[in-house]
Amino acid sequence: MPIFEYKARDKTGQTTTGTVEAPSEDVAQELIKDQDLILIGLSERSKPTFLQASIGIFNRVSTRDLVIFSRQLATMISATVPITKALRILVKQTENISFKIVISEIADEVDGGAKLSNSMSRYPQVFSQFFIHMIRSGETSGKLDEILNYLAEQTEKDYDLLNKIRSASIYPVVILLGLLGVGIISIVFVIPQLTSVLVESGAELPGSTRALIAVSDFLVNQWWLILVVLVGVVVFFRYYNRTPVGRVQIDQFKLRAPILGKIFKKIYLTRFSRSLANLLASGIPLVRALSIVSDVVGNKVYQNLIERTIKEIEDGNPISTIFIKSKDVPTMLTQMLNIGEQTGRLDYILDKIADFYAKEVETAVHNLVTLIEPLVMIMMGVAVGVLVSAILMPMYNLSSAF
Repeated sequence: MPIFEYKARDKTGQTTTGTVEAPSEDVAQELIKDQDLILIGLSERSKPTFLQASIGIFNRVSTRDLVIFSRQLATMISATVPITKALRILVKQTENISFKIVISEIADEVDGGAKLSNSMSRYPQVFSQFFIHMIRSGETSGKLDEILNYLAEQTEKDYDLLNKIRSASIYPVVILLGLLGVGIISIVFVIPQLTSVLVESGAELPGSTRALIAVSDFLVNQWWLILVVLVGVVVFFRYYNRTPVGRVQIDQFKLRAPILGKIFKKIYLTRFSRSLANLLASGIPLVRALSIVSDVVGNKVYQNLIERTIKEIEDGNPISTIFIKSKDVPTMLTQMLNIGEQTGRLDYILDKIADFYAKEVETAVHNLVTLIEPLVMIMMGVAVGVLVSAILMPMYNLSSAF
């Protein structure tokens, strides 16, 4: 998404500068107006700076870095340490070199009179729009330390959820990669030596043996073709994912995929509910909060639903008007949204929904791993059966003939 640099005046008449991430110049102007600023100048940033490029490519700032940063900054602000001094202290304590430089530059800008949120907005690769808007709400309400603690807790929840998913996936992935590696080595190096004896004997070979020999010959002689096809498929999907139609179709496939589709859906719903709950709790209007969430939810299908919901709300309709018509939104979620809107406790309801779906994701991932273990054993049994029927049995029959 393009990044726009702006120059504006605040209510006191002071000139301020900053950046905003938006899909177009018109949207960028609206976002700046939402900050109660009078726009003086606006221009699109043509290319990322070397520092920002290095952050995105070589030394990405991790979620753990952000959690530690938020927690420590909140603690120091609660202890009445000035923001600039707190940031200088964090520069010395941060281990990530790129993040150290970013914090140092933010400290310089804040020391020069810039707002913390405006300075952070210059680094969209590090601080998301959600993070920046939460900081801005903390500055407005005078509860920056509480917002930072809140951000740390919520970011930590997301981090823990992703960690549990990764940890649960390590065992089956390692096993499958090990089986794949052993299979390729066997087919390329071991099986040709065994099958050469059978071929030279002139005996009639069973179909399984001939098929295994064909696969082995193909991998040995045409390995480059497989590599070309794999690279081509990866390049095609990377390009296709960048097109509007391709992105929607790929995101739809994620939601419809067998077994994994339900997990993906619950992950996106967790992200939607938790982000919207946090923004509403910090005092951000519903329409603006939904606009921010549409950018951070991470799925084009849900992003389109949220954008259509924004139009419905602006026309005076309930938040669930569009969601209730979609097959990708569970009935429970739409009913809970109605209850939250009617009772005026939408942020509380959304927070409970997020906790519910987070637990659902953990359970689904655990069940999937439990299911994969016997499947891996079955695959190993099938592989051994193929080896016995295609190689060992013909060799046994050949030795028995002499």
